[in-house]
Amino acid sequence: MLNALVTNLAAEGEAAHNPLLPAWYDLVWSALWFVVILAVVWFYALPRFTKMLDERSAAIEGNIAKADEAQKQAEAALEEYTRQLAEARTEAGTIRETAREDGKKIVAEAKETAAAEAARLTAAAHSQIEAERQTAFVSLRNEVGGLALDLAGGVVGETLSDDARATAVVDRFLADLEASEAAK
Repeated sequence: MLNALVTNLAAEGEAAHNPLLPAWYDLVWSALWFVVILAVVWFYALPRFTKMLDERSAAIEGNIAKADEAQKQAEAALEEYTRQLAEARTEAGTIRETAREDGKKIVAEAKETAAAEAARLTAAAHSQIEAERQTAFVSLRNEVGGLALDLAGGVVGETLSDDARATAVVDRFLADLEASEAAK
């Protein structure tokens, strides 16, 4: 029975209605709602969407401009740093060279001072040695002279008390002694 009903309805509907085309009232209501939705989108949603995209675009462009400016500043800072580093290296080289020259001068002055001090000490030592040698020579001469006088007095059998004569005898004895030393 259901089958007969469906077949009857299908035969009736085929003559009156095409299943691929909707009914006229469906077309009218669909078109009306399409126009309403299109108007809402066109006048309300699209301007907001466009405004939002413009704001984002402006923000992105602003950030890109800021990034470009920051990059330029970073490059300028890098160039300045490089320049300052080169200047510092040059200045350090100059300071090192000046320090070397000053060090050489100080060493040369210290050597000169040490040489002068050594020469002064050497001269003082030579003077002192010469003075001590003269003192020793005079002391030795007096002792040798006294011994010579004692020996001469023992040989002659009398004491030589005359100072001028005794000094002459001692001087002649020492001169003979020095002459014999020089002949060797």
